[in-house]
Amino acid sequence: MTGSTPPWKRRFPRRGADTGPTDGPRRVRDDERGPFEEGASDPEAAPAGTASLEPAACRTDLPAPLEGPAPAARRRAAVIRDRARDLAKEGARKGGNRARTSLALLADRIIDLAPRVPVRDLATLRRHFPGLGPDQIADKLIAGAANASATVGAGIGAAAMMPVPPAMPTELAAEVTGVAAIELKLIAELHEVYGLRPPGNLKERSTAYLRSWAGERGIDVLKPASVNSALGGQLKRELRQQIMKRMVRNMPNLMPFMVGAAVGAVMNRRDTKKLAARVRGDLRRMQVPWDALSELPVLEQPARPLPLGDDPKQLGP
Repeated sequence: MTGSTPPWKRRFPRRGADTGPTDGPRRVRDDERGPFEEGASDPEAAPAGTASLEPAACRTDLPAPLEGPAPAARRRAAVIRDRARDLAKEGARKGGNRARTSLALLADRIIDLAPRVPVRDLATLRRHFPGLGPDQIADKLIAGAANASATVGAGIGAAAMMPVPPAMPTELAAEVTGVAAIELKLIAELHEVYGLRPPGNLKERSTAYLRSWAGERGIDVLKPASVNSALGGQLKRELRQQIMKRMVRNMPNLMPFMVGAAVGAVMNRRDTKKLAARVRGDLRRMQVPWDALSELPVLEQPARPLPLGDDPKQLGP
């Protein structure tokens, strides 16, 4: 017959193989029937050796199915994700340590430069500004310091006309250091004008001015706590916070194409005036009257004064 399987390709059952159902009303073998036969009254009276047709979910004699392992791709993605998280945490930790180390070095640099800031005493200021009172001299000092800090910001912004990422931290550090030296000089001379020179030698006064610069407040010579000249951990922590705040505010100074020069000049001028206004407000409440202010002793000058009129990058680390 056309289409039939040739005899040599037909499959013959092996010896002992199951030939399928041969009897029963529904052509099911007796050992495959369930426990409930027609006429049975006791469901428990199933003959031994018979297979149960109950749903597997209701049976407790079967072992619980084991969950297979996750696919290899999913396990690989989990390993990569955990590794990336660990690397990000490690990078953040190392970056934080480097930032704290850099701030600590910059704070130490400003602490070392503070005693070298040249400060004019009251007699010198009266000679430079004859016929002016304390407020008029303070206005002149604030204007000069604002112009000087604006010059520093413009110079750093011009140097960063085409920003180079590796040089950005150095440029910011140079700007913060230069502006800090100018503002320390301003704070010291404002204290001279209002007759509130801190007691002590050059180093002790420099430390007091550093505390005033970090806290943006004037020094009350009648309160020993505000004139504490110890270089402790609290002062260094305040210096690091002030430096970080200045560096974050000076980030726009690194904008390219001379935009940063203009931005740096405006922002440094504004910050110096804001600092001077706060310090001056505190000193006005404690000032010695101009008529009653006698000539103060001549200030001790540093052996190597800072060249504040030269390139501000010379003050950088």
